[in-house]
Amino acid sequence: MQPSLIRDALADAARAVTMPSGIRRLTCSGYVPDAVTEPHFFVGEFTADFDRAMNRSLDELEFTCRVLVGRQDDRAAQRVLDALLAGSGPASLKAAIEAARGGPGEYALGGLAHDLHVMRVQGYRWYEHQGTDYVGAELIIKVIGEG
Repeated sequence: MQPSLIRDALADAARAVTMPSGIRRLTCSGYVPDAVTEPHFFVGEFTADFDRAMNRSLDELEFTCRVLVGRQDDRAAQRVLDALLAGSGPASLKAAIEAARGGPGEYALGGLAHDLHVMRVQGYRWYEHQGTDYVGAELIIKVIGEG
């Protein structure tokens, strides 16, 4: 698996969310951006476990993604973030990203991986990015595929 291709595909999948009424569209990038146009989802660092099966037949990558929302109003920003972090619903990042798993017998992320799973949310807190504070959280996504 090529990490940069997986990163871009995860960002593409996240773009499918439907934001709550009155909230601007979610911007997404497969890399850590210099500047954030909020609300923003991006793929940050990752770990790789190679050779999970014999003869380079399976690698496992675990991506730490972040979603940042502007803090114009504490409560409103956290409600938007909560909608993005929900397990289901039109604004759910989990639902949007896992929709890229493909149908039964299909590869995930348009053929780039065998499967993926949004495992958990962590780090719900204030984040500083390039001198600006945002409320945000991390999503941990496991992707498995050929080595």
